[in-house]
Amino acid sequence: MNPHSRRDFLKSGIAAATFAGTSGLSLTAATPAATDWVTLGRSDVKVTRLAFGTGTLSGQVQRDLGQDQFTKLVRYAYDRGIRFFETAESYGQMHQMLGIALKGIPRDSYRLMSKVTTRDGVNPQEKFDELRKLANTEYFDVMLLHWQHTASWPSDSLRWQEGIQEAQTRKIVIARGASVHGLPALRQVPGNEWLEIAMIRMNHKGTAMDAEQYNTPGPGNVSEVVTHVTEVRKQGMGVISMKLVGEGAFTKREDRQAAMRFAFKTAGVNCVTVGYKNTAEIDEAIDNLNLALT
Repeated sequence: MNPHSRRDFLKSGIAAATFAGTSGLSLTAATPAATDWVTLGRSDVKVTRLAFGTGTLSGQVQRDLGQDQFTKLVRYAYDRGIRFFETAESYGQMHQMLGIALKGIPRDSYRLMSKVTTRDGVNPQEKFDELRKLANTEYFDVMLLHWQHTASWPSDSLRWQEGIQEAQTRKIVIARGASVHGLPALRQVPGNEWLEIAMIRMNHKGTAMDAEQYNTPGPGNVSEVVTHVTEVRKQGMGVISMKLVGEGAFTKREDRQAAMRFAFKTAGVNCVTVGYKNTAEIDEAIDNLNLALT
């Protein structure tokens, strides 16, 4: 091979290798992952696909860890790339525990969601201020009406809807929505113009999911739930799913993997929240979601 040909050959080889390398990087970067930031519909709030839930058995599992162990768990999840943390007014002490666990972490590096109980005789703005103080935060990225479980919830909770909108004008709440339980409540979600985000129970077996009775001991109607999720996603609503492991009922990993795959591949949710009690569960949830997305 003459020097000119050899030089051209080497150049083409280097170019090909460079192209292959950068192509591989591009493909890797484009692969969806559990800790990717995704937008919750028309709310424009970005969260990680996998969230850290604090409501296992209404928060009992997380509370029982104690503050030190809970803080270590939150920090571990953060370091693994989970940057979406959620709690609720009814998860006793969890606002305080989460606020302590996240103290010192830059606020713009994670997202925080709370859920408010829509009871009578409570001033919404005073409640939001109370929850902000407990959680040691100036604002919530998402505020949901918690546990809406009747067909009349859109009218019953009107005062709280207006309260959340006022909180949005105060910049202490960024996006709004509701968590719903039971088919009568869920059927009110499609076409609801107030909602930006819906939190909906979801798994492949219908365990702890929506039926005609919100607290049914039997399986929920999986096909109808998926139909409503698909419809609201087309309408631009963000969907966060819960009860991915059937409220702890799925003791086999293959069921937990199937539930994660079902939520994203069949139902098409934006995000899922899972409650954890140890680092192994965090690692598994990340692996399960990464596998579901491939």
